[in-house]
Amino acid sequence: QVQPVESGGGLVQAGGSLRLSCAASGRTFIVYIMGWFRQSPGTVREFVAAIKWSGGSTYYADSVKGRFTISRDNAKNTVYLQMNSLKPEDTAVYSCAAGPNLNVGADVRRATRYNFWGQGTQVTVSS
Repeated sequence: QVQPVESGGGLVQAGGSLRLSCAASGRTFIVYIMGWFRQSPGTVREFVAAIKWSGGSTYYADSVKGRFTISRDNAKNTVYLQMNSLKPEDTAVYSCAAGPNLNVGADVRRATRYNFWGQGTQVTVSS
């Protein structure tokens, strides 16, 4: 199995920045893609960004494109989400997820693509 653990959430004013980290442990050699999702109360889980473990191709939701950047450090088995120009509507619990090297053609924006999930970290953006 793979265990993702998030860190870096917190409270920030609108227009500010935060960087989230996701450290993966366990059988990380099976990881094909890592993704970030978010969910706020009363809403469905929303795709934010994803990155392929090998090659580094990146994917973003339209709502964060140009403001958020996903990156990885393979040596540390860690994925980062740099969030700039934060807005109150970015407030949510952000969860990191790992997708294995199976069914690699599946849509990386769908939560079902990912088998292993972290517990999430709260991001709150005040206006």
